[in-house]
Amino acid sequence: MADQTQPWAERTVEVSPQPGVGVPPQRDAFRRGVASVGKPRPPRTEPFPTVDQGGHDGHDGHDGLWSGDVPAPRRPLNWHLAQLRLGGEWSAAGALFAFVCWGIWAISGRGDLGAPLLTFVLSLLVAAGLFGLSRLLGRVIWERQLGRIRRSARGAHIVTAVFLVGLGVAYLQQTEWVVSAWNWVTGN
Repeated sequence: MADQTQPWAERTVEVSPQPGVGVPPQRDAFRRGVASVGKPRPPRTEPFPTVDQGGHDGHDGHDGLWSGDVPAPRRPLNWHLAQLRLGGEWSAAGALFAFVCWGIWAISGRGDLGAPLLTFVLSLLVAAGLFGLSRLLGRVIWERQLGRIRRSARGAHIVTAVFLVGLGVAYLQQTEWVVSAWNWVTGN
């Protein structure tokens, strides 16, 4: 009867419980068709495991934890900062658009740039406050009420970008030559 072995199962390697006993030394580090045998890799886990708080209302008299719950580990500051940076391109694009529109508005005023500069700085502070408010609402609604995990700040950055684009459009609407050019293009 012919040999019925599969090509992938031609060779086997037996590993003894004691290293170096019963295993012949290998001459080459790599041999085609032979699997390298080493220690098994540990299972891959997240760096910070999450705990499901599962619909708990916090009125059980156990400091906010059920008897089987374990508090989620505290994450380092650099992890939180990395999460805030994710989605930052949206806020940066909105800020750039608002800055260009503000520049058109400020230069068209042909006056002192002190008051327009103060207006723009205050507008950026309002945008930063809106970003913080969006993050706070996301924490309360998304994490605490819905029990989800926020993996980035994209939502807050998008809300901030929409505000900044609206701010830029408002600056352009206050510029007389831009409004007349828009009216000429649209035929109004």
